[in-house]
Amino acid sequence: MDDALRIRPATHDDLPAIVHALGQKRYFADSLARWQAGAGVLLVAWIHEEPVGDVYVRLEPADEPELRERLPDVPLLTHLEVHDAWRNRRIGTALVREAGRLLRERGYDRVALGVDPENKRAIRLYDRLGFRPWPYDDVWTTRLTYRPHGEPLAAPELCRILVKDLRLSQRG
Repeated sequence: MDDALRIRPATHDDLPAIVHALGQKRYFADSLARWQAGAGVLLVAWIHEEPVGDVYVRLEPADEPELRERLPDVPLLTHLEVHDAWRNRRIGTALVREAGRLLRERGYDRVALGVDPENKRAIRLYDRLGFRPWPYDDVWTTRLTYRPHGEPLAAPELCRILVKDLRLSQRG
C-alpha cells in the first residue's frame, strides 16, 4: 500500500474530486446529504489528492425488517469500492478497518454488511477482517444504482449478512 494513503470522512467540498475520480455523482451527493443529517459517514481513501476508494458507514436503521429486528442499532457498511487502478493494494482493507475504528470511537460494539453469496473473494476479505455470517438465512435487499443522468434504479439483491464484534479487535 502506498505510504501516502489517507482515509477521512468526506465533506461537500470533496464532491467534485470524488465524482471526477469515482463517478456516481447522485450516489455521492445523496451520501453526503445523509451525512449532513447524521445518518452516516462517507469515508474516502485518498492517495495524495486523488480519491481512490470509499465505504459508506450507515448509522440509520436498515431498510430490511430482518436487519432492523435482529441487528437493532448496528451500523452497516455499504458501497465498499476501490477504483480499478488501485485494487489489490489493501485499500479496501484499510477502509473497513477505519470504519471499525470510527465506530468503536462512537461507542458501537458491532458492525454488519451484506455481500453477494457468490462473491467468494469479498467473503474471504471480510472473513480475514473478522466478519462472521449471522445464523439466519440470506436476506433480500435492494441494490440502488444510478443511471448516467442521475435517475435511481432499484433491483433486488440477495445478500449474506456478515457481522463483526468490534470489541474483539482494536485493529478494525
